[in-house]
Amino acid sequence: MHITLEGHPDPVPVEAGDTILASMIRAGVPFPFSCQAGNCGTCKCELLSGDVLELEYSEHALSREERARNIILACRTQVWDDTAVRRIDAEDLVLHPSRVMRCRVAVLEQLTHDIRGLSLEIESGGPFVFSAGQYAQLEFATGLSRHYSMAGTPDEAALTFHIRHMPGGRTSSYVAAQLKVGDPVKVSGPLGVAYLREAHTGPVLLVAGGSGLAPIQSILRTLLARGATSPVTLYFGVRSERDLYHEGLLKELAARHANFHYHVVLSEQKGERGRRYGLVHESVAADLAGTEGLMAYLAGPPVMVEASTAVLQAKGAQPRQVHADAFYNQD
Repeated sequence: MHITLEGHPDPVPVEAGDTILASMIRAGVPFPFSCQAGNCGTCKCELLSGDVLELEYSEHALSREERARNIILACRTQVWDDTAVRRIDAEDLVLHPSRVMRCRVAVLEQLTHDIRGLSLEIESGGPFVFSAGQYAQLEFATGLSRHYSMAGTPDEAALTFHIRHMPGGRTSSYVAAQLKVGDPVKVSGPLGVAYLREAHTGPVLLVAGGSGLAPIQSILRTLLARGATSPVTLYFGVRSERDLYHEGLLKELAARHANFHYHVVLSEQKGERGRRYGLVHESVAADLAGTEGLMAYLAGPPVMVEASTAVLQAKGAQPRQVHADAFYNQD
């Protein structure tokens, strides 16, 4: 029994009851995925043929309209017969070599009261090639690992991350209280499909919530460094002034690039003069006139990503125009 992946030269072996994604990973076939739990939608693909059983998943990850068009989630679809699938937006798919690297902590800094900046030097297993907006799995010790987005650009030698301390989270608590300069970290990746579409030359909308600024910052800096001339607008939503970070960087980029503008939106506290107040998607809805030619990148809490996606859809955006990375709470 096998899976035929359109565009891949060889059939992928599969055992009855295995998911499509598990079979792809076991066979070493590059395939986009993230949460592996039916929550994020990263592993969407089109079912062309086959006898499959779909497990429970979130409607945020796969809408009824998409399912009606034979779109499925590879992580939640069990295979019971020869099956054929097609990647979604295969023309945009960028596949980088998968790496497992030994790194060492070079810099630790406190970005906010609950977000720590982490910079890693690669000691072995590189080079690490990724697209702006992607993420990696970081393992700090046995049983202490999770996904974090690269905050730096692909051109930088060091790997940087913004790690928010989640109450009750073992991994983020370890990073917040015990991780120190010189400690080893295993990094595996790159992962994720909410990355910068290099061929796009039109206007860009960026929406970040909290530490979701990490991949959005990577996309922003990469775009501007590579000479983007179309309008680039960032909405950065945080709870209060104490949750805001890297505004100095945003001011500097806005001063150097006339096509870049940003808005800070505070949801729980009215801040300094000039700040927006409310939910970040509400500011996007108020300002955005239309979506023709637009490419949007969203990162942060799922509720923010869902609300912002709904705004864009209401304004006429097509799925290929919206690339989202929802930060689901993990250990």
